[in-house]
Amino acid sequence: MKLTEYLHFVSGSRSLEELWVGHIDQMGQYGFDRLIYGYTRYKTETSLGDPDDFVILSNHSSEYLKGFMHTGLYFHAPMTRWALENEGACSWRQVHAMDANRELSTEGRKVIEFNKRMGMTAGYTISFHSISRRFKGAISLAGKRDLTQEHLDEMWLEHGEDITLINNITHLKILSLPYSPPNRGLTKRQREALQWVGDGKTTQDIAILMGLTSATVEKHLRLARDSLSVETTAQAVLKAALLNQMFVMEA
Repeated sequence: MKLTEYLHFVSGSRSLEELWVGHIDQMGQYGFDRLIYGYTRYKTETSLGDPDDFVILSNHSSEYLKGFMHTGLYFHAPMTRWALENEGACSWRQVHAMDANRELSTEGRKVIEFNKRMGMTAGYTISFHSISRRFKGAISLAGKRDLTQEHLDEMWLEHGEDITLINNITHLKILSLPYSPPNRGLTKRQREALQWVGDGKTTQDIAILMGLTSATVEKHLRLARDSLSVETTAQAVLKAALLNQMFVMEA
């Protein structure tokens, strides 16, 4: 799609699935065929938060994701470290230079070796602007296996500003869409109960509004807390809101 056509597509996307498939196709037009988008709202000085709370979108193979995400390699990846401290786009040429100059940590070199084995040698990383120290998002754009970093850098000179704009707009759209982490989705009843709590209603009020007993309302709220892996109902309301699972329109 042309730039304006793609931006119209993004603005009209109704689901993460629809948006992500379109974004993969759009990046493929520039030579990037493997993407990982990551976003956390729980970053601290020493942690990116619970990986189960990350928003992760990717079209990488399960083998790559298992090695990169599930073993914790992502935390030591040089471009992840760069993204945490910077905003904008960065060529992976910088990583190659750091590797050649022996500037990488032992953990960082392990990531580079893993990526080389998986054909991840050329690409770009875009780090998005954050409105809070606790929020951070970035996307990794890996070039097709037959493309060199030199080729991608030449392409970036011509199209880099458009690619950065496309990814920033897509990132903002992702933040506006409902996201359900694996095994953490809410049922309709759990969502409704949390919404009434968010409106300031008591358990007794919610029981009347939902036509249930107070005990059943408490059960829905407990299951919602369990699903979202939080201890209090207030935390559940906050996390559900951050994941855009509150006040969503039914399809």
